Amino acid sequence: MPGAAERAWWDAVVTLTRAGHTASGAASLAGALVDVLAKVGMTGQIFLVNRPQRLLTELGPGEHTVLDVDTTVAGQTFQLQQINVSTERERGLEMWLPLVDGTERLGVLRLQLASGTDGHLADLQHRCSVLASLLGHILASKFAYGDTLQQARDVAGMTPAAELLWQLLPPQTVTTPALLISAVIEPYDQVGGDAYDYAVDDNHAFVALFDAVGHDMQSGLTAAVALSAIRSARKTGERDLNALARNADTHIITNRSVGYRYAAAVLASLDTDTGRLAYLVAGHPPPLLLRANKSVKTLHNGPRVPLGVSGGPEVPVSHEQLEPGDRLLLYTDGITEARDRQGRQFGTQRLVEFAERSSASGLPPPETVRRLSHAVLDHQDGKLQDDATLVLVDWTG
Repeated sequence: MPGAAERAWWDAVVTLTRAGHTASGAASLAGALVDVLAKVGMTGQIFLVNRPQRLLTELGPGEHTVLDVDTTVAGQTFQLQQINVSTERERGLEMWLPLVDGTERLGVLRLQLASGTDGHLADLQHRCSVLASLLGHILASKFAYGDTLQQARDVAGMTPAAELLWQLLPPQTVTTPALLISAVIEPYDQVGGDAYDYAVDDNHAFVALFDAVGHDMQSGLTAAVALSAIRSARKTGERDLNALARNADTHIITNRSVGYRYAAAVLASLDTDTGRLAYLVAGHPPPLLLRANKSVKTLHNGPRVPLGVSGGPEVPVSHEQLEPGDRLLLYTDGITEARDRQGRQFGTQRLVEFAERSSASGLPPPETVRRLSHAVLDHQDGKLQDDATLVLVDWTG
């Protein structure tokens, strides 16, 4: 027969699962957490990361505590996806745990432990981690049904063009046993024409990056048409990259409403069992291949005209054999063309050097792209003149 402690933890899991069916909004979820943790003699708070991934904001009624990602224990928990135990003068012993949906980083969970508890006990950390994992899945399922959770993630309101694109994008991180894909877009609240997409099924992965000309609602619509046309064809079973590109050409050309618009793009397909990569570059900066923490190759292909430009020649799809541990870095020109006050570009070489250092330091790929995007923003004093998007593909083999 299970003991009292085991029954209490089981009751907590059951209570959280049931609350997850009907909870809605930030205050409701924060209240449900209070009831759940009371069953195991704890209190705690949920902190959601904002889209720039610089701040963690507490959920719940009243004033919200805001914590910095780069300078706090909570931030370290978020960055490295590890459990941290600390002692605070006012609150006593605390355990910080990552909140994730799969591997999509949502924020952190702070637990206040009962007096006399050893927060380093492996069994306790395991139980708390299971609870945090379940909470992360529930949180992710609630974003689509209301506004208050989104408000906690967004420091400022997004433009209509940005709102349109974010509704189309898949989660920023996905992981399988053989593959991890992580993406970031800046400025997140004003993005106009950049977009990314992926699909991971069994032993096949598709990845795409789009950069529509301009920086307005029409740019967002062009990117949305390109993404949707390719996604629609892909779901019929089409995997040929040239066929997918032609479908995007057709729909962009036939759906132009204002001016002449097109979208540069990179389309890639990967056999996650063998590491066989196929890719097509359409008027876009070519991806970088990193191997053993060093940039070893630029994946040139083409020249194929951007999506939506008629009359260009069709070019063969290129191939590359990846080795276990290889990383692909896809980026839009808003990354390399970001300028500082003296007009100096961030540049491809600086991008390569930063990616190499981050890879060598052993940072998780989502943290690598977060820090790289912040480096680009800081280079331009936080005011990008163009959308800047990064997609990192990590094949473990």
